[in-house]
Amino acid sequence: GKNGVPVAENFRLEQSTISDTVQAGQVRVKTLYLSVDPYMRCRMNEDTGSDYLRPWQLSEVADGGGIGVVEESQHHNLAKGDFVTSFTWPWQTVAVLDGDSLQKLVPQLVNGRLSYFLGAAGITGLTALLGIREKGHVAVGANQTMVVSGAAGACGSLAGQIGRLEGCSRVVGIAGTDEKCSILVQEMGFDAAINYKKGDVAKQLRELCPGGVDVYFDNVGGDISDTVISQMNQNSHIILCGQISQYNKDVPYPPPLPPDIEKIQKERNITRERFLVLNYMDKQEASVLQLCQWIQEGKLKVRETVVEGLANIGAAFQSMMSGGNIGKQIVSVSK
Repeated sequence: GKNGVPVAENFRLEQSTISDTVQAGQVRVKTLYLSVDPYMRCRMNEDTGSDYLRPWQLSEVADGGGIGVVEESQHHNLAKGDFVTSFTWPWQTVAVLDGDSLQKLVPQLVNGRLSYFLGAAGITGLTALLGIREKGHVAVGANQTMVVSGAAGACGSLAGQIGRLEGCSRVVGIAGTDEKCSILVQEMGFDAAINYKKGDVAKQLRELCPGGVDVYFDNVGGDISDTVISQMNQNSHIILCGQISQYNKDVPYPPPLPPDIEKIQKERNITRERFLVLNYMDKQEASVLQLCQWIQEGKLKVRETVVEGLANIGAAFQSMMSGGNIGKQIVSVSK
């Protein structure tokens, strides 16, 4: 249902046999890693709210970002042993896929950590980097303050670090536990972090951002975002990445702001435009190389929450939607 909270029991595991025949242009792959992401909640509705997302079908195999290794190839550009990825990888241990739908990976770019291609060096990292570059208007030397909500999540934890690398002078994160806040500051270089479940968030924001907020990387929407927007400066910018607090509700995307917050947005000329990373795929290759360089240099710290076994992917999805993990949520399917 549109307003329901997803649980592990929404998913089931089935055993079946796939064809031994690999047709011309196809490859047989063994799945290594699958990505579990907030946007997938939208795919549990018949109307996903997005023209680029198709709904998952009842009693059919779910799919999403995945990585595997080629076991047999009838494709001219792929050989046995190649590591490959796709944004529409089926949630199964072995699959026969169209070789043209796969992208070959170079493990050395991420120091052999293949799963990073689903996170920091994949669509998640691209979303953070391109969101900041295309919608954040960050400039070196401009003394800008960035606030990141959902800051301990897959995208938020990267966005804060990238904001600093791109030129922000101060970065403040908002997360849901003291542990997450500590990791943001001690490990990922945020200047400060606010536990939104403790104390007065508006008061803490005023103290930590005395000059106001210039860039807001919004992953959550709802009351948290309303609080941040109320403290944003004239001609500031909202990077509208996600609205996870609204994904279990039947509302349009992006959800409308309350009248008083919308008035602030208009009076202060705050930009709030829908951002879709798929619109910037012409910049993908160069951006991935930049992300990999930062990872290799140790400038971009990566956190993953890894769940073992395909049978546990439903539980991993439930945990991710409840905000229980730190960094990217990955399911390790096969060693």
